[in-house]
Amino acid sequence: MFVTRIRPRVSETDGVGHINNTTIPVWLEAGREEIFRMFTPDLSFRNWRMIIVNMKIDFLKEMVLGQEVEVRTWVKKIGRTSLQLEEEIHQGGRLCVRGECTYVNYNLAERKAEPIPPHIRQQLLAHVREDTSENK
Repeated sequence: MFVTRIRPRVSETDGVGHINNTTIPVWLEAGREEIFRMFTPDLSFRNWRMIIVNMKIDFLKEMVLGQEVEVRTWVKKIGRTSLQLEEEIHQGGRLCVRGECTYVNYNLAERKAEPIPPHIRQQLLAHVREDTSENK
């Protein structure tokens, strides 16, 4: 599991004082940085490999300004050219957001998906979520 801590900013709140729903995909993406580094160590867009093809977000509880959030990211499934991630955002000990997304290992120059290299696959396997009933 990857853990990223974020301190909400005033600009991320909405008119009723909650963290705005448009902020959540940005925070979830922040939780994926170490996975991006596996595919593109220098995070250079000239060499970028990760293309998002699917995203689902469930908003479970409201989040507010003034309290740090924790983004948790796991690998759910590794395919030949793609991987699925499971994500959660917690605030104040509460699960507030649950998400899933799918990325493809993509060669921009060739404009095609490519197999995930074995050395990256091994790194990803270290972050597969344990399958327990309380996680689902």
